[in-house]
Amino acid sequence: MEHVCLECGTTLYGRVDKKFCNDQCRNAYHNRENRDETAFIRNINAILRKNRNILCDLTPDGKSKVKKQTLEQHGFNFKYFTHVYKTKEKRVYYFCYEHGYLPLPDDYFALVVNKEI
Repeated sequence: MEHVCLECGTTLYGRVDKKFCNDQCRNAYHNRENRDETAFIRNINAILRKNRNILCDLTPDGKSKVKKQTLEQHGFNFKYFTHVYKTKEKRVYYFCYEHGYLPLPDDYFALVVNKEI
């Protein structure tokens, strides 16, 4: 029984469990197989990176208070964040990596930077 490369169809020699003729074919095969998942993850990471950059730009001194409208004007997407931190007082901070925000009354947000990360 003749074994062929899963990517290019070249006849394989050597080990019986060999699937690819070289690293280039192996990488091309797996990149094609994972293309949809990779694109999805890349898009989510781009949104998270943009959110982080917006928070970073609006908190030059480590803390600030801004209106929700200001975040929205910069293109901030409130659906995406990396983690949540709950305080003992039951306040919930949403973080994009080390930059976080706390919803306040009257459509304000407290912006903070967690320097412990």
